[in-house]
Amino acid sequence: GAPAAAVSPVSRAPLREVKAAHAPPTSGREVIVAIDAGHGGQDPGAIGRAGTYEKDVVLDISKRLAERINQEPGMRAVLTRDGDYFLKHRERIRRARAAGAQLFVSVHADAVRDPSVSGSSVYVLSEKGASDEQSRWLADRENAADLAGGISLDDKDPVIASVLVDLAQSAQIGQSVVAAERVLRSLRRVNEVRKPQVQQAGFLVLKSPDIPSMLVETAFISSPSDERLLNIESKRAELADAIFDGVRQFFLDHPPEGSRFALDRDRGRTVVATAPETAAAGKL
Repeated sequence: GAPAAAVSPVSRAPLREVKAAHAPPTSGREVIVAIDAGHGGQDPGAIGRAGTYEKDVVLDISKRLAERINQEPGMRAVLTRDGDYFLKHRERIRRARAAGAQLFVSVHADAVRDPSVSGSSVYVLSEKGASDEQSRWLADRENAADLAGGISLDDKDPVIASVLVDLAQSAQIGQSVVAAERVLRSLRRVNEVRKPQVQQAGFLVLKSPDIPSMLVETAFISSPSDERLLNIESKRAELADAIFDGVRQFFLDHPPEGSRFALDRDRGRTVVATAPETAAAGKL
């Protein structure tokens, strides 16, 4: 007989699309970016000659960056601090991990002794910094298991455990470099670039072993020209936009599985594969 759920033609009820339980989501999940404004509270960071505090300008740039990310479909920002207070480095990392961040961007505007040094630079964790951190993580097997994709390390030989964590970290550093290169490239539009390559250093805030992380030195507050730039609202907005463009490009090029970026990429592939023009072009 007819199925019990047959809808009579006169029914005005809107038809609901029924999806199989295993059907992939159509929208994809958001990629989460942790934005970390350096310093804060009793720690002003560097102070420019005209009295500009690093903690203030980097919070403003970070908020603008978060706002720009939140306007973008498929992306969401989480600020490690959204006001003038101090956070330890490990608390910043903890907040990023708790939010499920897939990228960590720490925003700074440093000082050096030489006032003629200016421009932007981008840092990722050095291998030396990673190996120091690795021993910390291996001391806490439960945390280390997170890095190894949930594999229990309790019954593993210490060398194998170490290799598993090392692989997770190496993958993270590799991804960090790729993301940092995108950001450095787009920062060139706004400010001169101090170092043309991504730099590596042992900054503690970069030591999250499972989140690609970068530290962006937007400008040198110790340079009078850079300090002036940091005090112009439109320039801070341009710096935030440039960081955003680099971050977005990274996710377009390397979309996390299940994200909206990945679904859009796969849809693009499907369309290309079935377009008759493409098929015809293939025969030429």
